[in-house]
Amino acid sequence: MAKLKNQDLQIAKLIDLETERQKTSLEMIPSENHSSPAVREALGSILTDKYAEGYPGKRYYAGLKYYDILEDLCRDRAKKLFKVPHANVQPYSGSPANAAVYMAVCEPGDTTMGMALPMGGHLTHGWKVNFSAKFFKPVQYGVDEKTHLLDYEQVEKLAKENKPKLIFVGATAYPRIFDWKRLGDIADSVGAYLVADIAHIAGLVAGGAHPSPVPFVHLVTTTTHKTLRGPRGAMILVTQKGLDKDPELAKKVDKAIFPGFQGGPHMHQVAAIAVCLKEASTPAFKKYAHQVVKNAKALAEELKKYGFTLVSGGTDNHLILVDLRNKNIAGPEAQDLLEAAGITINKNTIPFDPAPPFKPSGIRMGTPAITTRGMKEKDMKKVAGWINEAISNPKSVSKVRAEIAKFCKKFPLPR
Repeated sequence: MAKLKNQDLQIAKLIDLETERQKTSLEMIPSENHSSPAVREALGSILTDKYAEGYPGKRYYAGLKYYDILEDLCRDRAKKLFKVPHANVQPYSGSPANAAVYMAVCEPGDTTMGMALPMGGHLTHGWKVNFSAKFFKPVQYGVDEKTHLLDYEQVEKLAKENKPKLIFVGATAYPRIFDWKRLGDIADSVGAYLVADIAHIAGLVAGGAHPSPVPFVHLVTTTTHKTLRGPRGAMILVTQKGLDKDPELAKKVDKAIFPGFQGGPHMHQVAAIAVCLKEASTPAFKKYAHQVVKNAKALAEELKKYGFTLVSGGTDNHLILVDLRNKNIAGPEAQDLLEAAGITINKNTIPFDPAPPFKPSGIRMGTPAITTRGMKEKDMKKVAGWINEAISNPKSVSKVRAEIAKFCKKFPLPR
């Protein structure tokens, strides 16, 4: 970073410090990952200097010959990877992508359905403080109180009672596989659009480590920076089933993004998404996706040996949700202890949490980033041991921090 250090030493120092923190720590927030140097080079390219309002062949500015080629390439890679007939790669991030879906198929005041935030859902699926609840009439579903598995019977019952225009399915803290076919049948029975928000599991879907929703839903939204291991961005995919339901659906989605919701796309971001999509189409990435799940399952089993209570009893994907009530520690305190020890996780609400949202009873962790660094199942035993030691014996935090820093040297960041 010679030029940056010469121009702005303060920023350069902060980047150096953060690089060192990531090098010597275990990044285990399940919505985070380590992107490749190729992705970061595209993201930091000269492509950031141009406006490209519109779509390939229909731009509002001149000088966009190569940007049209780039966006078409990115869209084609997305369509091929996820096996869909249409892709929009312009959304700035996941929430704007979801907002555009509402704009494309709903009118203000329409009834919609989504998983409640405290049950593992996302803000944009109809939670009360979000635009999705302020402009639409949300109906919220959740998980079974005993099993903590998605309550499909409740989803079906609510759908038949409320006849929603749109049903969102996806989660930020649900460690199990979705039954897309059953959800598709429920949506079809009431004539609703079904949207799969696979922001967390897109890389697992692309790599064949999680069933694809594409045959059973009308629309798919996803971020590109979690298990897909790209830059921070998003995509909206229109499936063949979606086009069968509404032949104009792809046009509606594109119009909702631009000019409905956004101005000029971030073409350096689109370029970086294209790079990550190419990476995700390789055999190496498929191996990675399956290893993410193997590591999560191994970590879950090790944590249970230390007496940790896992929501739903384990995991089928990349994340683990831990109920800490039997450990007599709240989520925020556990988060702080683990950060001091060199393990980055996040405090998180558990289903039917008796504690307030800013002091929840759980923590959420995942394996995408540490798997990117090359860790395998055997390494999860060490990770679980450090998590247990830091939480059960706070005085050991400094010792654990030193051990983790030494351990991380065996697993360098992508270079």
